[in-house]
Amino acid sequence: MKTNATQYNIETESQPELTSRDDSGHGILFHDFWELTKPRLSLLAVISAIVGYLVAQPDKDLLLFINLLIGTSLAAGGAAVLNHWQERKTDAKMVRTRNRPIPKGSIKPETAFIYGVVISVVGDLLLCHGVNSLAASMALITQGAYLLVYTPLKQHSHWCTETGAIPGAIPPLIGWAAAEGSISTLGWILFTILLTWQIPHFMAIAWIFRKDYEKAGFPMLSVIDLSGNRVARQSLIFTFLLIISSLTPTFLGYASIVYALIATSLGVSFLIMALCFMMELNRDKTAHKLFMISIIYLPLLLTALVIDRWFIV
Repeated sequence: MKTNATQYNIETESQPELTSRDDSGHGILFHDFWELTKPRLSLLAVISAIVGYLVAQPDKDLLLFINLLIGTSLAAGGAAVLNHWQERKTDAKMVRTRNRPIPKGSIKPETAFIYGVVISVVGDLLLCHGVNSLAASMALITQGAYLLVYTPLKQHSHWCTETGAIPGAIPPLIGWAAAEGSISTLGWILFTILLTWQIPHFMAIAWIFRKDYEKAGFPMLSVIDLSGNRVARQSLIFTFLLIISSLTPTFLGYASIVYALIATSLGVSFLIMALCFMMELNRDKTAHKLFMISIIYLPLLLTALVIDRWFIV
């Protein structure tokens, strides 16, 4: 349902300590196991699932919601751990990732693999038995697409970014399935919003860290296209598509004009920055700004949609 965000370094090694580092090393170990779950990226998946659940306007069922929350967290975290395990060799080559737990040697690869499999399976089973089979199926599809399609494709094609946007956009469907037991039109619109948002977001990241990706041997578009023109063009095209997707709920009667006005103002701001990125106005600097506005845009848009669905429409 890639996440990936502060200080322009999604999925990086610089996280605040969650426990004190005592002499026994227990604090360090807990921190490393936590880092393996890519907490910021996993949080995006969990929040997206919650948004899908809330936008569907479900009957109040606290136990189901708790199962959705915990199950999605474990499923997303487990997939992130297994991704760490898959990319341990390339992570060691990149400045951005070389201090992750496996490359720096604080957690053994086989330990990470078992950890990832266990929490993934527990999360999927909790979704299956505590929510419903459709929600669990959406989680399994997300994990499969992320680990078996997107991750290997990163080694071979620049289309990995577009392909990786698919599993990144599925989490709202997990929440929608939890609420309805099926997935209706607005659920798929949420999927499209997440899908189109990810491309300019990750194209900005790919440009910022292009040297790192080149060092690791990833044929990202930012590595192939040294001018950055194709990267910027992709960002601009998908920003247009994002704006259209974000306004579709109002066009189809699922959201009010109030939501449409908010979506339009957010979309215009996003579009202006994508245009600056396209016009080569200090592309390194505008890439950082494009990334930052993408981080601001998504939570504001999704919050507006939830509020609109619950209090206005």
